Amino acid sequence: MSGLDAIGASVRRHDPDRFLAALFAPPARRPALFLLYAFNHELARAREVAREPMLALIRMQWWREVVAGAPRAHALATQIQAALAAGTLGAGDLGAMIDGREAEAGEVASLAEFEHLVRTTAGALAVAAGRALGAAAELPRLEWLGTAYGIAGQLRSVPSLARQGRCLLPSDLLAAEGLTPEAVVARPDDPRLRPILAALADRGRRLLAEAGGRLPRPLLAAALPAVLARRDLRHPAPPAGPRGVGARLAMLAAFVAGRV
Repeated sequence: MSGLDAIGASVRRHDPDRFLAALFAPPARRPALFLLYAFNHELARAREVAREPMLALIRMQWWREVVAGAPRAHALATQIQAALAAGTLGAGDLGAMIDGREAEAGEVASLAEFEHLVRTTAGALAVAAGRALGAAAELPRLEWLGTAYGIAGQLRSVPSLARQGRCLLPSDLLAAEGLTPEAVVARPDDPRLRPILAALADRGRRLLAEAGGRLPRPLLAAALPAVLARRDLRHPAPPAGPRGVGARLAMLAAFVAGRV
């Protein structure tokens, strides 16, 4: 198995939604998307496995040096640097993704900070994917579609983040319901979370309404995760776990229709 084949297999295992979306990209562009999504997983994993935020920031700096060209004996780093040299990925996009993940290392104090966090992580990734597919004028729409997918992902991950001792829900909204991040970590199924999750889901649906619609077919792969967000955001607390056949068929139908 080549290095890039291994990277694609890793994306399939760790980010199945975006892996499926990438299969709808023109074949020559898929490797760049797999690299982006593997890079995103490494950044997310840096925070998941670090017991202290500072350790996560050290790992982010390691990746920042990779983007700057520092030699590393690491399969993904080598492929990323080759893609940067070939111009199939942009250093600015990768740097923006690192910036977003660094912000994730701290507590999310407000709704504004929550929206900024999701926009600079999932939204920035959708922009990077769009640029890898040749998008230009459509990048703002892709950012909002990616942000909506990121909001849905945050709602899906409340229980899993709690198991890691983390809560990324806005502290100001929690306080209004008599909750704290620590309380959510202790009990992620607390019924007082429902209005908070419903408000965030509503924000995601509004982004989809504003940014959805027809897109040039070669760019759809960057936007197709929003199809899954549309399904998830019907519920304030969308279930986690593997997708069913219906989700895959919804993505196929959106590709055939040329709109998300």
